[in-house]
Amino acid sequence: MRTCMANASGPELDAALAELGWADMLSEVPDIAVPLVFRLLGETGAHASVLNDVLLETIGGLPGGTPPMPFAGGHWVVWEREDTQAPDNPTLGGLPLRRVPDGELMRIGEARRALGWWLVGSARAMLALARTHALDRVQFGRPIAGFQAIRHKLAETLVAIEGAEATLSLPDTDSPDLTAMLAKAAAGKAALTAAKHTQQVLAGIGFTAEHDLHHHIKRALVLDGLLGSSRELTRKAGAGLRARRSAPRLAEL
Repeated sequence: MRTCMANASGPELDAALAELGWADMLSEVPDIAVPLVFRLLGETGAHASVLNDVLLETIGGLPGGTPPMPFAGGHWVVWEREDTQAPDNPTLGGLPLRRVPDGELMRIGEARRALGWWLVGSARAMLALARTHALDRVQFGRPIAGFQAIRHKLAETLVAIEGAEATLSLPDTDSPDLTAMLAKAAAGKAALTAAKHTQQVLAGIGFTAEHDLHHHIKRALVLDGLLGSSRELTRKAGAGLRARRSAPRLAEL
C-alpha cells in the first residue's frame, strides 16, 4: 500500500485503493483501516478522497458522495473526487477542496480521528526530513545532529507526535465526540510543532521550492483547519467542560 501511495495521488490513488478493497476494509475493520491508510497518506505526501468515505460510512450515506465539511473560520468545503483545482494551489495544500456556501453539522468524530492520523503521518514525514538533514549537515567538523539545540527540537517534535498517537489510540469512552475532538486537536498541534521545529532544523534549505518540506507544511496547515483547527477544538472542548463543571475519564492510567 505504501508503494501504491508513493506512485499515485488523487483519483488515480482512489482507484488503486478501491482495487485493494478499501471499502470493505472501512466497513469491516475500520479500527485498522483508518489509521493505516490515513497515516500513510501523511507519510507519503499523497492524497485521496477517502475522508468522504469515512463521513459517509458514519452517517450511512450513499457511496460516492461529497458531504460538506466544516473548515476553520466558519467556512464549509467539499472534497472533490476529481482534481478540479490546480494541484499546486498554496492555500489548499494541493488538495481538491472547494468552498461551498453552507453545510449541515453531522457526526464527524470518526472523520476527525482519520484526519488526526493523516496529520500524524505528515508530522512523521517532516521529522524524518529534519533527522536526515541533521545527520548529513556538517558544521564545525561534525553533524549538526550532535548539537544540543537541534536534538531538543527533534525530541520535542517526537514527543508531540507520540502523544498525539496515544490520544488517537484511546478506546471508545462515554464521551466519544470529546475524545475525537481532543485527539484531532493533539494531532494538529503535533503537526504544527513538527512544521515549526523541522523548518528551524533545515534552516534556509527548508524554504526552497526544491525541498519537500513545504509540501508537508502546506498540507498540515490545511488538514489542521479541516473539521476544526487545533485551536478551535481546544477552545470548544474547554467551553464544554466548563459548562458541565466536570471532566470525564478518557483513559485509564
